[in-house]
Parts: sequence; structure tokens; C-alpha cells
Amino acid sequence: MLYKIITLSVILFLQFILITNETKVPYEVDCSTLRMGQFICPHPDIDFIDIKTQQPQGCTKENKAKVWCKAADGIICTETNNSTFRRDIPCKWTNGYSFETALLLSIFLGMFGADRFYLGYPAIGLLKFCTLGFMFLGQLIDVILIATQVVGPADGSYYVIAYYGAGIEMIKSDNWTCKLPQENW
Repeated sequence: MLYKIITLSVILFLQFILITNETKVPYEVDCSTLRMGQFICPHPDIDFIDIKTQQPQGCTKENKAKVWCKAADGIICTETNNSTFRRDIPCKWTNGYSFETALLLSIFLGMFGADRFYLGYPAIGLLKFCTLGFMFLGQLIDVILIATQVVGPADGSYYVIAYYGAGIEMIKSDNWTCKLPQENW
């Protein structure tokens, strides 16, 4: 008899817990502080990608674009009073300079400085024009520098490169880069 009473009380307790868990109160939070797994940003569709630059539309000079994301179930964003919010994603800001055009100009007209004029470096372009590409040595160096994307547009933007093109990610160090000591082997 005692066994039946304990079993019945445990069943009633579990039913009470399940009923209270089904009626959750939405949790309001600043969605900019959500961690990975608490939201999902849908994959950009064809309407979101700029056809000319192959980057998300609205990419700024800070290399960020805003997209709509959805918070997990039960989370309400204080910014919008629903479960959607805008979040920054990384992108590469371009200003219309084509990688292929810069490389072809460097190969065929580099001795006249056409590549440097195109990229926005008129002083070096004029110097190359007057010296016939530093006697063709400067032209060869510029072909290598542009092909490896070391030299880019003067305004700091990235090249416009086809979707499956030769995009390179540069890793740079400056005064704020910390070098950790390595263990001796």
C-alpha cells in the first residue's frame, strides 16, 4: 500500500513538473550578448550577396555587414521585442577594383605604370612611366606583388574577386600583436 502511494505521488510530481515546464515564460535579453548556439543566422541567399563584388550587401569599410538572425526558442530580444535581431558578420569591403584587371595591366602595361595608376598610386605610376618600369625590373616586381595581393588598392579596400577566385587572407602583425614564447623542443 505504501509502495502504491509513493509511486502515485512521484507520478503526480513528475506531471506537475512537465506541466510547468511547458508553460515557459519568455526570457528577455539583449541579443547582442547571445553566445554561439543561442541564435542562428541563416545562410545568405542570392538576394543578399552583391553580384558585382561577391560580398554581402551593405559591407562597410570596417569589413562588417548586418544580417537578420533568430534567437533560440524562449528568448525575446529587447531591441526588437521578438526573437529576431541584427548581427554583424565579417565581409571584405571592396571599392570596385578588379584583381584580374590589375594583374593584366601589370603584365601588359606595367612598364608604363598603368597598374599603379589604376590602383590609385599616381606618384609610383608616373615614376614607372618615366623610367620604363624601372627598366622592366619594377614591372616584374609589381606583377609578383599584385599576383600575391601584397599590393592592393590605395583606399584600403579589397580586390573584387570571382566567387571561386584567388582570394588571399593576409595575417599582419603590428605593435599590438603579442608574441608568446615557444617551448624548446
